[in-house]
Amino acid sequence: MSNPLYQRMNSQTGGTDFLQRFEQFKKTITGNPQQIIQEMLRSGQITQAQLDQAVKTANQYKGLLK
Repeated sequence: MSNPLYQRMNSQTGGTDFLQRFEQFKKTITGNPQQIIQEMLRSGQITQAQLDQAVKTANQYKGLLK
């Protein structure tokens, strides 16, 4: 089964659309990301396992989003 994210990124406009949306998302972030994540862990909004998975996924896409 193919990954829908990869399909979207490989389509003619999908990759561009994905990167544009990510740039818009980056502009909405305010504050210290590390502090925000730590607070989310402390409050129970996310678990350590969820954070670990997000970090793993982010590292896979790191090169695309620079």
